[in-house]
Amino acid sequence: MKLPTHLIESELKRFEIEFQGAVRSQAPLLDRIMRYVVKRKGKQLRPMFVLLSAKLCGDINEKTYRAASLVEILHTATLVHDDVVDDSLERRGFFSTYALWKAKANVLIGDYLLAKGLLLSLDHQDYRILHILSDAVRLMSEGELLQLEKARSLNLKEEVYFEIIRNKTASLLASACSAGAWSASEDNTLTERLRLFGETTGMAFQIKDDLFDYTQERIGKPTGNDIKEKKLSLPLIYTLQQAERPIRQKLIYILKNENTQSDKVDWVIRTVNEYGGIQYATDKMNTFKSQAIEQLHLFPESPVRQGLEDMVRFVTERRY
Repeated sequence: MKLPTHLIESELKRFEIEFQGAVRSQAPLLDRIMRYVVKRKGKQLRPMFVLLSAKLCGDINEKTYRAASLVEILHTATLVHDDVVDDSLERRGFFSTYALWKAKANVLIGDYLLAKGLLLSLDHQDYRILHILSDAVRLMSEGELLQLEKARSLNLKEEVYFEIIRNKTASLLASACSAGAWSASEDNTLTERLRLFGETTGMAFQIKDDLFDYTQERIGKPTGNDIKEKKLSLPLIYTLQQAERPIRQKLIYILKNENTQSDKVDWVIRTVNEYGGIQYATDKMNTFKSQAIEQLHLFPESPVRQGLEDMVRFVTERRY
């Protein structure tokens, strides 16, 4: 499944220019770091969702480009801060900014990006879009803190897991789609419709990420990274609910005490498979995927609507 970049090819090029200008700094060190960040950006899924959502609701305009830049700025800021929180030395196969410039600089980089995002909207009086994205940042922070709190007990209910990923992951994608819709239409109904589309797509996106830990899709073998980091994702939560007490106790013991031992991690992965955790999570992901497409089908059929459907399928069928 390929990304529908052909629908917004020229708009993506324009976005690249706008984004680079938005994060440029007069401070030499900061500008050097920003150039490093820009060169190693990912697939730009969130700006694509902004642009396609705007195109579905009207015409892409200056406000849309600012919304796409703001989304990417905020996303980058959260990744920079996440690398400090997670003590992560690698990001997308390259050294992270944390590895190269350490914690103090990284915190300041994240703060700088947040300030640039705020000013980008305030300078142009994009108050509604700023409100949409600021609410997403609040939800993302709450989701991270809730995950930290629950990780200590290793007793995570499924409904709490969904609350965490709705806040931590889905909120930014929801805000990207709603900001795009508002930029082109200033219509509350269309904006809410696209927000729901983005949220359900974001839920499916995160569950797909969870599945990579237990399946062979990404690198030919399960990674087990979430297990090593004591993160309770949906396949494991379901298994803990279904397993007999001795198995459940063994799973919890490994997570707490033996989560870095390869043979123990492999046993957890096998057990999750045996108890149907993979299938259960896959079914939940497909439910959110269907809900996202249902929201899209409230719009007339068009190449842009099909492009957004392709985006949903990309995030749920990707192998990396």
